[in-house]
Amino acid sequence: LAQSLLALFASSLAISLVFAIIPLCHNVVVLAVVMAVAGLAMGCIDTISNMQLVKIYQKDSAIFLQALHFFVGFGALLSPLIADPFLSDTNCILANGTANASSNLPHIRKSLLPHHPGNLSHYDLPMKGMVVTRVSYAFWIMALINLPVPIAVFFLLYKERMVPCFNGSSHPLLSADELALETRPGDKDELSTAAQRPHTAAGHEDLFSCCQSKNFRGASFTYFAVHITGALVLFMTDGIVGEYSGFVYSYAVEEPLAVVHKVAGYLPSLFWGFITLGRLISIPVSYRMKPATMVFINVVGVLITFLLLLIFSSSVVFLFVGTASLGLFLSSTFPSMLAYTEDILQYKGCATTVLVTGAGIGEMVLQLLVGSIIHDRGSYSFLVCGMIFGCLAFTFYALLVFFHRMYPKPSPELDEASPDKAAAPEDTGQYQR
Repeated sequence: LAQSLLALFASSLAISLVFAIIPLCHNVVVLAVVMAVAGLAMGCIDTISNMQLVKIYQKDSAIFLQALHFFVGFGALLSPLIADPFLSDTNCILANGTANASSNLPHIRKSLLPHHPGNLSHYDLPMKGMVVTRVSYAFWIMALINLPVPIAVFFLLYKERMVPCFNGSSHPLLSADELALETRPGDKDELSTAAQRPHTAAGHEDLFSCCQSKNFRGASFTYFAVHITGALVLFMTDGIVGEYSGFVYSYAVEEPLAVVHKVAGYLPSLFWGFITLGRLISIPVSYRMKPATMVFINVVGVLITFLLLLIFSSSVVFLFVGTASLGLFLSSTFPSMLAYTEDILQYKGCATTVLVTGAGIGEMVLQLLVGSIIHDRGSYSFLVCGMIFGCLAFTFYALLVFFHRMYPKPSPELDEASPDKAAAPEDTGQYQR
């Protein structure tokens, strides 16, 4: 836990520093290095936060994962709104005699869209003159907004006596039994002992214990199959999130829809807005519904939505309806899949690392793939690719369920955490502080 909190502190502080530095980068190589540091920091935060929630709350982690990813979606929805007032409607730099250079921008945009490859060398954009954009302020505001996060993590480290220089008189915020997963009046003593046991064992582990070869000795084929198929489901679904939010605007402004640019610009915001709404709805839903059921509903919903988008591909109204529907179905796939996979594998936290990595690779690779296909095959291929990825996600999910059935049953002392054991009727799901 100490290593995880220290990594979260360093990563969240690095993000504030990166956002403060970005406006000062006047060289593309320097900017690329700074952005790479930001990507590493965000990847650490994503993996560690998911992994620790799973390890702390175990079979109740689904609710907390849904809440975590609601704030991920909320941030993705909020940050463009913060940046929007500081963006220029015309060219960012105006020079004498070239004040009308911004009139070239629509032609450049058109040239960059599929089926309009062109030589842009004859468009002269001024690089010196009066700067009319204030986008730097957006980066600095985001850096300040993020700054309370590393401060809060450092405060938690201090209160938990995990800061080497300041571990004297502070009292821990939470004791072991206050991090209990799920309490019932008759089980308090049993839970207190159970909560202390993993705490003690965890003291001998480190942040990279999942990568140690001893964990793989004697592991069955299904152990690896669950990791791989779970990662492939998220590879596809997170890839769909990336490619849809990235290319739905380009698809809308092309024929046959030919949506006005300003109206088409609302589509990514609508998509992220419904992802955020879906994750908010999923917090109470995940309390009543099993993660496996939620993932099934999600992947089937994605398939049906893409099928209807293909059928009504010439309808602008249905494009907006389908975008909202797709956002809702994709919203809870990531946290539900994490909860389901860790449920199968007894909440070791190791599967989380594999799944987060698979999702990140999918978001990167599928955007590159779809971008090149749209350029060669036209805008309609955007929906065809989404349908194919949805079919693959459903196939990998079916394989995951199959391997779950083959996976060895847990030992008796882990029966309580088994996904195959029905919940007791008197389980009210109340939490204790």
